[in-house]
Amino acid sequence: MASGSESGKLVVVSNERVVEIVRSHLAGTGATWDEDAPGRFSVELPGERKLKTSCSLAVRDHSLVVNAFVARHPDENTEGVYRWLLERNARLSGVAFAVDAAGDIYLVGRLPLDAVTPDELDRLLGVVLDAADSSFNTILELGFSTAIRREWEWRLARGESTRNLAAFEHLRPE
Repeated sequence: MASGSESGKLVVVSNERVVEIVRSHLAGTGATWDEDAPGRFSVELPGERKLKTSCSLAVRDHSLVVNAFVARHPDENTEGVYRWLLERNARLSGVAFAVDAAGDIYLVGRLPLDAVTPDELDRLLGVVLDAADSSFNTILELGFSTAIRREWEWRLARGESTRNLAAFEHLRPE
């Protein structure tokens, strides 16, 4: 249970109520989701640049925790990628970029249970989706440009489709 203050009154929010809010909201989104365990949800957020963002939501004793995988550890220019992420954090609301022990990139956030409403949950998931989707190509270009150039060369040499490399046309070999 969590407690907070609403006009000087003590407000108690149960974990079960928050679980119901999350469950109901996800059911109405049309996104693919699953309740892995009581109070633990996984959802696939559909994007444009990053086709899907895998996101977990966990109702804990005092907060709703969100984690979303964005990209694996950069192959190169790790410092430049991480610096860009830190600069981007200053413009985010409710979530921040973080890295795990392997250097993989995530978006993480935490809401107090008494702040979880359908509107706030929708806003939080929207921020996660927007941040992951709008940052994805920049992360790839900064941290994987050599691999992207090699992929261009390989596909062009074999006459393969380059449709999914269109965002990186400027990295195409001459």
